[in-house]
Amino acid sequence: MSGLTSSSPASIDSAASRGGPGLPQERRVVTEIPGPKSREMFARKQAAVPPGIGTTLPVFITRAGGGVVVDADGNSLIDFGSGIAVTSVGNANPRVVERAGRQLADFTHTCFMVTPYESYVAVCEKLNQATPGDHEKRTFLVNTGAEAVENAVKVARHATGRQAVVVFEHGYHGRTLLTMTLTAKNMPYKHRFGPFAPEVYRAPLAYPFRWPTGRENCAEEAFAQTVDMIEKQVGAENVAAVVIEPIAGEGGFIEPARGFLPRLLEYCRANGIVFIADEVQTGFARTGHLFACEDEGIVPDIITTAKGIAGGLPLAAVTGRAELMDKVHVGGLGGTYGGNPVACEAALAVFETIEQEDLVGRARHIGSIMLPRLRALAERTGIIGDVRGRGAMIAIELVRPGTKEPDPAATAEIAKRCHAEGLLVLTAGTYGNVLRFLPPLVMPDHLLDEGLSILEKAITEV
Repeated sequence: MSGLTSSSPASIDSAASRGGPGLPQERRVVTEIPGPKSREMFARKQAAVPPGIGTTLPVFITRAGGGVVVDADGNSLIDFGSGIAVTSVGNANPRVVERAGRQLADFTHTCFMVTPYESYVAVCEKLNQATPGDHEKRTFLVNTGAEAVENAVKVARHATGRQAVVVFEHGYHGRTLLTMTLTAKNMPYKHRFGPFAPEVYRAPLAYPFRWPTGRENCAEEAFAQTVDMIEKQVGAENVAAVVIEPIAGEGGFIEPARGFLPRLLEYCRANGIVFIADEVQTGFARTGHLFACEDEGIVPDIITTAKGIAGGLPLAAVTGRAELMDKVHVGGLGGTYGGNPVACEAALAVFETIEQEDLVGRARHIGSIMLPRLRALAERTGIIGDVRGRGAMIAIELVRPGTKEPDPAATAEIAKRCHAEGLLVLTAGTYGNVLRFLPPLVMPDHLLDEGLSILEKAITEV
């Protein structure tokens, strides 16, 4: 249960939602994209930053908020990316700015492990209350989603005395050694970065669109294959944790076939395996629930969160059953910057905004606009093989018409055309053929509508 309730409407009207005063909520293209100033800055970037740090769209941002980002050349782009699901409450949410700014003036850091402060505890209390399940919980804070996942695995291994970890095809969990190992996709995340961490085993994800025997068989067959792999290759008694995204993010916004997650959770419970839900991308109202697990009533043993937690400031969390979390010895968890006080104040502002603005309802409203239009577009064009997602976490998978053959070239071309017209979109997917849409939950309807029109035009032209 979320513990967050609101009677506010799903529409977005308040100044808090518009990303601060003085930033018009409009698309405005005044130069080619990228413009001359952004191109000049990008040349500086290439001279100073290694090419391994990629760039989706080389426009340099000077202001952002609500549903737009404004670049150095004065172009105002509609934002369908939210910094990869980070700025759900907007890039300059006044509550976040006010609370974080006040904390900056008081102190920026002491290290919670040296001399603690109240805001860290308050964020942990919020997460213990808001995450699924009424059991007693504990939370600790770190900096990034990858760090959260890695620490969740540490807790599971310590608590169970086991070593093996089971993950799934198409999953993405981070770029550290362990989380890179947990991640399924080779390029660009794993290529030539081995050797990888030991005792990680990969099972098939219940991917309805691409399941060989059809959607109707997906959940049951994927579960059976997962159990078969565990029991033949690993032994359930050796598995510390199963780690899964309730909706696979970088893998292409894949919703596991309904019934798969409940069966998997039941199996974990029966075999003493810790069920870890990676909600780094799906959390904080993004999917029309506060957490995506809630859609099928999943109560994970441990849940990891980051991205949307703090309105753009670096913060992540591990929340789990008290009997698991309390097993780790003193000093076994932590980090210098984990739960930075400025980021904690920002997180408390995010919780407040989700409640006051009814952003859970707002995410559902966004989905109710996007999904019908995208499904109608799929019917008209034939290039869209699948439309999927929940709330404001929506994707389309692009294929060669009449087949399920991935079409990454068309995907890249559509994204390029959207960018040129002032619409920021992101690609994803194991096959590079998914366009994913993560608009800020505070985006006004007129920008959402205009962005969809640009997308429709680009797809129709391609």
